[in-house]
Amino acid sequence: MTAVGPSRAVVSAPPAWVMRPANLASAVAAEMVDRIVRGDHAPGTPLPPEPALCETFSVSRTVVREAVKMLQEKGLVHVRQGSGTTVTPPMMWNMLDELVLKAAIAKDENLDILDDVVVTRRLLESDMAHVAARVASQDILDQLGGFVDRMDKLVGDHAAYADHDRAFHDVIMQTSGNRIARGVVRALEGQVFDTARYMGRPARALRIASNRGHRRIYEGIAAHDPDGAAEAMFTHITEAWLVRRNGSDDPVRLRR
Repeated sequence: MTAVGPSRAVVSAPPAWVMRPANLASAVAAEMVDRIVRGDHAPGTPLPPEPALCETFSVSRTVVREAVKMLQEKGLVHVRQGSGTTVTPPMMWNMLDELVLKAAIAKDENLDILDDVVVTRRLLESDMAHVAARVASQDILDQLGGFVDRMDKLVGDHAAYADHDRAFHDVIMQTSGNRIARGVVRALEGQVFDTARYMGRPARALRIASNRGHRRIYEGIAAHDPDGAAEAMFTHITEAWLVRRNGSDDPVRLRR
């Protein structure tokens, strides 16, 4: 008689709900943000009705309603009792929202969104440099000078240079005392600093040129020259982006 070994258990894949994110409404909202921003649901058109969305995402009406509420908070849809949910024009979208900005950058074929990020950064940071030049203490000047000197030695190390670059700008923003402007810049940075289209080629020559801009900013602040510091910051942010920018079109949004 042939011995029969123990039966081998059949391992099946976990049910779909096990693999879903813990917060289904957030996951549905994130997908809907992508669809709206890339134009699957055009401005002025209604979103599919609740039953259709429930079927599309295999979720309950409660989840769909919560997701739509999130879209409304981001400015992507307008909910009117009795008229349904309508997609709003892009000018009404909250571009500081993490999901909205990320989706917009992904769809940004002409680099318009990234150009606007740069325009916003240079406007806010040049003003903060203007203030910093008026109020910077010797300790702040020593910090900024130290960053510039270290970055001269780090032009061959892309990651270390980038860390010092961000720290240099942040010291100036903190020195200005403008928490609102700093918050806006940091929110924008959080979405673009890990984007290859924004960061460009990690070339040593570009970092050398970039740090010359940092040194001019530092010298303006150290001389307590608000206008000079602001102009140096404005020029640095603009020029640093132009050498990284790979678009073939004329960046008219950067003109001033």
